[in-house]
Amino acid sequence: MSLFTRSNDALDINPPVGNRHLTVGGSDWLWAVCAIYSFSFLVVVCLTYFAKSGERIFHYLFTISLFTGAIAYFAMASDLGIVAIHISNNLSSPGFREIFYPKYINWFVGWTPLVIALGLISGVSWATIAFNVALGWTWVASWLSGAMTGTNYKWGFFAYGTVAYFLLAASLFGTGLITAKRLEVQRHYTMLAGWAVFLWLLYPIAYGLDDGGNKITVTDGFVFFGILDVLLVPVLAFGIIVLSSRWDYRKMNLYFTQYGRVAQGPDLVEHEKAAPAPVAAAEQTV
Repeated sequence: MSLFTRSNDALDINPPVGNRHLTVGGSDWLWAVCAIYSFSFLVVVCLTYFAKSGERIFHYLFTISLFTGAIAYFAMASDLGIVAIHISNNLSSPGFREIFYPKYINWFVGWTPLVIALGLISGVSWATIAFNVALGWTWVASWLSGAMTGTNYKWGFFAYGTVAYFLLAASLFGTGLITAKRLEVQRHYTMLAGWAVFLWLLYPIAYGLDDGGNKITVTDGFVFFGILDVLLVPVLAFGIIVLSSRWDYRKMNLYFTQYGRVAQGPDLVEHEKAAPAPVAAAEQTV
């Protein structure tokens, strides 16, 4: 029977901090999410080798997102990457709350390829993609600052981060839809961007109840965020990879992924074939 016995001793090896902290049940849930991310990561890596040559950009992007998520959830399930922050809002349960900064590192790193992928699909300029990535970084950095603040000033950081989210959503649905329509991928882009923007809209609610307002337990907060993270990154990753097989990469201005840094691969080969032979050494004169 011992062969089938399973125990989670992460909290015994890495003791929690604060009086509101992760439970064993919460750690079990985080291990489950870690397994989902890890399995999805391995599947995407395998699919990369079956994708058409030069059409692997989305596989590469989501490999980073899923790999980052697996590492972050491994750390959180192990009760690592924690800081005890004074509880400022829930006066009925004073003390210190366990804050996990790997959660924010996951968003900071893991959402960046997602934003880049949506930008590539829509066909917006590189400047717009960089702007959207910076908005995502500002959003997450502001919320991390708020989570690490033990006074009501945390809500200032929350407000700034939420404004960054709305600017990002406006850019994805504004400029993104216009260019996606020109590339004739409007239906797919609307579905993918709409899914991301809708799920992101639920993050402020989860944050306000969890790290922000301390209205729910640490474990309940991880259940909320874990569901959102799984629906956002792994689900969207497979959705984009499946739909990408129907797209014309050249029409979407993604030909740079097919020929590296050289836009016209076949032309380069023809040019090399047509190049004159090296001039022979001049005959030695008497």
